[in-house]
Amino acid sequence: MKSESVERKQGKSRSSLSVSPADLTSDKAAGNHDLEDSRYHTGFLRRTTQLLSRYGIETHGIAPVPAEDRLETRWYQMFFVWFSANMNILTFSTGTVGPAFFSLGVNDSLIVIVIVDLVVCLLPAFFAVFGPKLGTRAMVQARFSWGYFGTIIPTVLNVFSMQGFLILNCIVGGQTLASLSSHLDDTLGIVIIGIISLVVRHIRWRGIKMYESIAWIPNVIAFIAMLGVGYPQLRDNQSAPVSQATVAEIISFASILASSILSWCPMTPDYGVYHSPAASSARIFLYTYLAFFTASVTAHSLGAAFAAAAPNVPAWNGGFNNSSSVGGLLYSVLLPTGTFGKLLTALVALSIPSACAPTMYTFSTSFMAVAPWFAAVPRWVYILISEGVLIPVAIVGAKKFYTTFVDILNIIGYWSSEHVLFRRASFSEDQYPITTWASHSLLPSGIPAVVAFVCACGALVPFMSQAWYVGPVARHGSGDVGVYVGFVVGAITYALARSFEKTLYKRMSKSVV
Repeated sequence: MKSESVERKQGKSRSSLSVSPADLTSDKAAGNHDLEDSRYHTGFLRRTTQLLSRYGIETHGIAPVPAEDRLETRWYQMFFVWFSANMNILTFSTGTVGPAFFSLGVNDSLIVIVIVDLVVCLLPAFFAVFGPKLGTRAMVQARFSWGYFGTIIPTVLNVFSMQGFLILNCIVGGQTLASLSSHLDDTLGIVIIGIISLVVRHIRWRGIKMYESIAWIPNVIAFIAMLGVGYPQLRDNQSAPVSQATVAEIISFASILASSILSWCPMTPDYGVYHSPAASSARIFLYTYLAFFTASVTAHSLGAAFAAAAPNVPAWNGGFNNSSSVGGLLYSVLLPTGTFGKLLTALVALSIPSACAPTMYTFSTSFMAVAPWFAAVPRWVYILISEGVLIPVAIVGAKKFYTTFVDILNIIGYWSSEHVLFRRASFSEDQYPITTWASHSLLPSGIPAVVAFVCACGALVPFMSQAWYVGPVARHGSGDVGVYVGFVVGAITYALARSFEKTLYKRMSKSVV
C-alpha cells in the first residue's frame, strides 16, 4: 500500500466533498499565467491585477505551477539570485555582531563563522530543490506536513519573519545612504531604500532575474576595495589583546548566524517554481549551496574583521558611531578613496533590494496561504501593506540598531523531517499529490507537526537568552541555545508523532477491510 493512500482514504471519509484536480489547480490567466483566484477579484482589484499582468509583472498567486509551465532551464540563475541576496551589507552587518555585540575577538568570530556557514547553508540549499521539483511555494508545500489548517501556524510566523527581515534590510540600507552626506539621515535613507525595493519587486520577472545576476558586482568591488585600503589596520588588529571569549558568547553569536541563514529556508523554494524539474536534485542543491556559502562566509568574515578593528582606528570608530551604524563603518573605511568610495557606498546601499525582492515575494505568498479569503486578495496588495509597515518600523528600529537586529534574527530562528523520513526523499506524485494542495480533507491531518511545534516551543523557553527574556538554564551561562534545543526536540517529537499517526492509519484501514 502506498505511503499516503491510507491517509487520503481516511481524509475522504471525513468529507463528502469531491474536489477535482481541475478545480484545485485552476490558474489560467490573462497573459502568460493566470491570475490566482481571479474569480474573486472584482472592480479595481481585478482591473489593476490584469494591467500588471499585461505589462509582464508576475501576478501568479499560490497555486502550484504546472510542470508544463516550468520551462526555465538557466540553472545558473539559482546561483546568482542567492549569491546577490547574501553578498551585501546586511550579511556583512551580521558578521559585525560578534565583535560589536558579543565582544568577541576577530579570530574567535572567524572560527564560529566558518563552522556555522559551512553547516547551516546546507538547509536553504536543501529546500531550494522543492521549488523546481514540485512547483509549489514553501508555505503551500508545508501543507503536506502541517495539514491544511495546521499550516496557518508557520505561515503566520513566516509573514512576521519576512517583515522583520525587510525591516533589517531597510535599516542597514538607509544608514549606508545617510553616511554619504550630512543632508541625509537614517529616516530619508530608509524611505529611499523602501521605495526602490518596491519598484524592483514590481518589474518583470525576467528583469528581476537579470537584476539579481548583476546586483552582487558593486558589493564585491566594494569589499575588495575595503580590503585593499584597510589591510594594514586589519593586520595590526590581529595582535591586539582581547578578552577571553565565554562559551555563552560564542554560542549566542552562532545562534545569530544560524538564524540569519535559516531565515532563507522559506524563500528558496519560491524562486525556483518556474524552473524545469528536469535537472537533478544534486545540481539544484549544489548551485544554491555554493551561492549561500561563498557569499555568507565572505561577507560575515569581512564584517567581523572590520568591526573588531574599528575601536582601534579612530576614523572607522567615528563612522561606526559606537557600533550603531554599519553603513557608516563601510563608508569610513572607503573614505580614503574619495569620490570612488562615495560611489561604491551608494551602489552598495542601492543593491539592498536584491535581498528585499525575494523577501517581499515570500511575504506576499505567505500572506495568501494563511486562509482562502487571504488568497482572494491579489499579491500586489500585500506587498503594498508590507511597504506601509516596514518604513515606519525601520525608522524606529534604527535608533537602537543592534538590539533590533539581534532580537529580530533570534525571533526568526526560534520558529524555524517529513521529506526524508516519511516521503522517501521522493518528489513523485505518490509522495506529493499536488492536486490535493487546497483540500483539507485530502491533506495530512497536521497533528504531529502541531504537537512537535508546541513541544519545541516549550523546550526552548528555558534556554532562551534575549534582552526581553532570559530562561533559567541560560541564566547559568549556557548562552542562547534555544534555537538548537527547539530544533532537536521538534524533529524528534515530529518523527515519533508522525510514525504513530501512520501506524494508526494502517491499523484503521485493516480494521475497515
